[in-house]
Amino acid sequence: MSTEPASAPAFAVTPGWLSFHPCPSKPAFKMPRGAVDAHCHVFGPGARFPYAPERKYTPCDASREQLFALRDLLGFERNVIVQATCHGSDNRALIDALEHSEGRARGVATVKHTTTDRELEALHVAGVRGTRFNFVKRLVDFTPRDELLAIAQRIAPLGWHVVVYFEACDLPELWDLFTSLPTDVVVDHMGRPGVTQPVDGPEFRRFMRLMREHDNVWCKVSCPERLSVSGPPALNGERNAYRDVQPFARRVVEEFPDRVLWGTDWPHPNLKSHMPDDGLLVDWVPRIADTDALRQRLLVDNPTRLYWTK
Repeated sequence: MSTEPASAPAFAVTPGWLSFHPCPSKPAFKMPRGAVDAHCHVFGPGARFPYAPERKYTPCDASREQLFALRDLLGFERNVIVQATCHGSDNRALIDALEHSEGRARGVATVKHTTTDRELEALHVAGVRGTRFNFVKRLVDFTPRDELLAIAQRIAPLGWHVVVYFEACDLPELWDLFTSLPTDVVVDHMGRPGVTQPVDGPEFRRFMRLMREHDNVWCKVSCPERLSVSGPPALNGERNAYRDVQPFARRVVEEFPDRVLWGTDWPHPNLKSHMPDDGLLVDWVPRIADTDALRQRLLVDNPTRLYWTK
């Protein structure tokens, strides 16, 4: 599958854009063998893989070489690379990264109703195992629900799943769509709960009920840096950052140990307050999965089952 694009003009990043950490620390936590970073991205480089005209932001370039170097530094063996909204439905940067991963990466692509069966097969051969539906209005434009359902029905025979990204307040109106999808459904970042609310409050109870009543729903217990209001180590003076997110992630890991995933979200698009040290993010994992057995499922067994056995 050819991924070589035409040359592209230079792209100016969105004003105020925070670039990824230039020198992440080596984590103290040692990854189990076979660990997977189950949520990360590549951006461009824009000169080779142009950003989509309809994008709502322009990121800094974040290449596959940089991603794979971070993988090795942090102790992961594999990656799941999620198509970035800034590339729209042009999956070439994603596919290029998969084809240069030596089998150590799988992908989540953007699929449109115009995507042909032949294109779906080519994506599968390249290593794609899912598509993402984004419902965060500040990032993407609305896609009709009947179109999304039709896409899900087309990818189901391939054994793919649907990744959904939404905000907690929108779950009630999205519930019927999510529960009608004929695939596994992987929720990004715990459905973005409001961590100033109680973990036993109505908002997070609703999300837990979704997982409890529908055993095809999985959850990424990722992105504490997006959800936290207590802040990173630079603000609270200790290595144990993002404490306010821990009870939410720990609750999901303990109740649904066979349906949880974790990823760095590198290069952390659209963060406004700070850019996390990826080594410190890795050191957050033992605080939400506090036994070797839980960490084995979270980092190795679950992503392997979802991405490398289909």
